[in-house]
Amino acid sequence: MAEFESFDSKGNPKNKKANKEKSGSKAWIFWILVVLALIVLKACTVVTYGNQYKLVRQFGKVDRIITNPGISFKVPFIETVDVVPKEILLYDLPASDVITSDKKTMIVDSYVLWKVTDPLKFAQTLSGSVMNAENRIDTIVYNATKNTISNMTQDAVILSRDGKMTITVEPEESDVESRDMTVESETEVVDITSLTEEIMAQIGGIESQYGIQILTVDVKKLDLPDANKFAVYTRMISERENIAAQYEAEGQAQAQIIINATDKEVAITKSNAEAQAEAIIAEGEAEYMRILSDAYSDASKADFYSYVRALDALKLSMNNSDDTIILSEDSPIAGIFYGRY
Repeated sequence: MAEFESFDSKGNPKNKKANKEKSGSKAWIFWILVVLALIVLKACTVVTYGNQYKLVRQFGKVDRIITNPGISFKVPFIETVDVVPKEILLYDLPASDVITSDKKTMIVDSYVLWKVTDPLKFAQTLSGSVMNAENRIDTIVYNATKNTISNMTQDAVILSRDGKMTITVEPEESDVESRDMTVESETEVVDITSLTEEIMAQIGGIESQYGIQILTVDVKKLDLPDANKFAVYTRMISERENIAAQYEAEGQAQAQIIINATDKEVAITKSNAEAQAEAIIAEGEAEYMRILSDAYSDASKADFYSYVRALDALKLSMNNSDDTIILSEDSPIAGIFYGRY
């Protein structure tokens, strides 16, 4: 029996077209299955990075915690995954007003470095929310800052800002007496409890309660309210002027001590010099008298000495060429002309 092949209106065999439609539908089914497989695979896969924890929940309850980075698996559509940050986080607290023990208002602007240490407790107490954790940190740190500064004076708060204080070391009296009257004071920088350490000491129990750890609280800025700045600056200027006046008075006192010591040394030196001069003059006069005595002790030397003295006196008397001298016969000068020498 002969077989006849049917053709369509374009002359193509109808059986080939049916086979082609059949193979095309199989391809669509294959790609749909591939896509569904990829969706299921993605729903089963949990990718954990090094800066995060993954909380796997089963019907809302935490079933397990993935802490190590890598790829793991979960039951799709039954288990869900929450992400909890693992790195160190920064929270910038808003500036707030605090009052010191001496009733001075200060504005404190600080920040906090914190991290999650127990992701399960973090999820149970704070719903795994960073915003909830920051709200809790804000309250805790503000209360700690307020309690710390309220027990300190304004000057102590300012001094403890950097945890260092400069002090003036006065020289001992023995050193001044043994070495020099002008020994100067020395400055020394000593470590003190910083404001950060004081605040951190007020924070406790937050890790065991919420599963988070506050690493540090640092004060970025300490400022004064605008209404108090002028009065505080005026007081600070007055205090600095008093300190400057004190330093000036101490300097003048030291200068007067140095002047008195110098005047005393000058007076002693001058007195010694005058005493030495008087001694030398006395020695010269004694030598002069000795020479005179030697001269008058010998008759020939005495006549010669009288002759020389008479010539000197005559020379002094005859200053002008037309001078006339009238001498008596017993005058020493007349003795020259009478041959008494």
